[in-house]
Amino acid sequence: MNKVEYKELIAFHPGYYLIDIIEDMGITQDEFAKRLGTTGKNLSDLVRGKIKLSDEIALKLSIMLGTSVEVWLNLQKTYTEKVLEIQRRRATDNEIQYIKLIDYGFFVALNVVPDVKKSEEKVEELLKYLKISSFDVLKQPDFLVNYRIAISDVQEKNIINSNAWVQTALNIGRSSKTAPLDLKKLRTYLPEIRSMTLKDPEEYMERLVEIFASCGVAFVLLPHLKNSGVNGAVKWIDKQKVIMALNDRRKYADTFWFSLFHEIGHVFQQKVAMLIVNRDFKDMDDANKKLEEDADDFAQNYLIPSEKYIGFIGRNDFSEAAIVRFAKEINIHPGILVGRLQKDDRIGYNSGLNGLKVKYNIVC
Repeated sequence: MNKVEYKELIAFHPGYYLIDIIEDMGITQDEFAKRLGTTGKNLSDLVRGKIKLSDEIALKLSIMLGTSVEVWLNLQKTYTEKVLEIQRRRATDNEIQYIKLIDYGFFVALNVVPDVKKSEEKVEELLKYLKISSFDVLKQPDFLVNYRIAISDVQEKNIINSNAWVQTALNIGRSSKTAPLDLKKLRTYLPEIRSMTLKDPEEYMERLVEIFASCGVAFVLLPHLKNSGVNGAVKWIDKQKVIMALNDRRKYADTFWFSLFHEIGHVFQQKVAMLIVNRDFKDMDDANKKLEEDADDFAQNYLIPSEKYIGFIGRNDFSEAAIVRFAKEINIHPGILVGRLQKDDRIGYNSGLNGLKVKYNIVC
């Protein structure tokens, strides 16, 4: 116990050196203890590395052996530091199994970690960026993403990656500058945001981010992280700023706009103390289900007004011409209407109308 080894690292406890000194003096440990003015047990524990070298014993050793106190204190300090280095190396090696479950290239592409090659370097960089001491933290289902462990199709890698994605969104959102939160102002911008459905992302994205920032919302748009089940998240930093994050997991424009207005719906819910996560898994508690349902209703009814949609459905004409005509009437992209009709099982996903839907490359 007075020598700790791991790979090429070795830590020598001060007691390791006392063994040689006692042998050189040609006396027993009991006699050495008496000369030192301590008990046999105390010296035995010290020699075996079971206890830390105290300041008192360091002083007595310096007087007895004619050395400086610093010599002994430095031996203890060096030992403690080396043991911590060994523990860190061991911990890093244990974390390598988890780095294999996470796409490190995702974080490199975001320019939030350096492009390193060694697994241990990836571990250190990613733990530092995610502000956690171990990937074990990300395994906790209630760390950021409130999964219920009993769900049969949720695996450890899903929980780890979902938590990692959400933490990344929070890190980026916290660094974004925004005006104080103003939800009334945000409501006045909703018609302009909705009108962007008719434009290409390069035409509106900068303006969209600007609108949200002016209303106190840090809008974060991230790529999808493999094996994460999260589509978006809303988190209040304080009463003056909220982070709203989306990913590009599904490239279709109708999915983007529905997801965006869904998250806006969560912002208006003003659940300041909560992190609201939009994910695929359906087994949520009743409170979260209600939040999701309300956000869904807000998104679909704002994009396609309920009364007008019911009227369109009543005509039972879902031809391409009818869809394009109605979309123009309500001033929205026809692909959004196609997506809604598919979701409501009014038309099939293979109905031949997917040509009205467009795909985006929307990651900022």
